[in-house]
Amino acid sequence: MRTELLNTRKWRTRIELSTKIFDWIEVFYNRTRRHSSLGMLAPVAYEKLYAHNTSAA
Repeated sequence: MRTELLNTRKWRTRIELSTKIFDWIEVFYNRTRRHSSLGMLAPVAYEKLYAHNTSAA
C-alpha cells in the first residue's frame, strides 16, 4: 500500500487520505490484486472460477 498509494503524492487532508485508503483496500486490494493463497489469481477471478467449477459438477 505504501508504494502503490501512500507515497504517490502529497495528501491535502486526513479525510482525503482515509477515503483513498478505504477505496484502495476495498476496490483494488480485496478484489483485483492477485493473492498467492489463491494461486496468484485475483479474488474476483478465483470466485468466478470456483463458481464455474461447482456449477459444472
